[in-house]
Amino acid sequence: MCIGVPGQVVAVGEDFHQLAQVDVCGVRRDVNIALVCEESPRQLLGQWVLVHVGFAMSIIDEQEALATLAALRQMESDELAAR
Repeated sequence: MCIGVPGQVVAVGEDFHQLAQVDVCGVRRDVNIALVCEESPRQLLGQWVLVHVGFAMSIIDEQEALATLAALRQMESDELAAR
């Protein structure tokens, strides 16, 4: 199963060839934004993206991002409780 994790873009370079910094659950990760950057990377600052294996796959709204993060945390909690 493949899963994408929501993250918020917190820093970008001058063009989409440079990696962006994305906050994923409090951890900053370098992410390729070439697939979601249509114009200036600066337009992505503050946006939520769905990250999979180091690539931002799509831009998502904050409500979807927070709901997905809550679901992932619940799955983790359920897994720990089952042990």
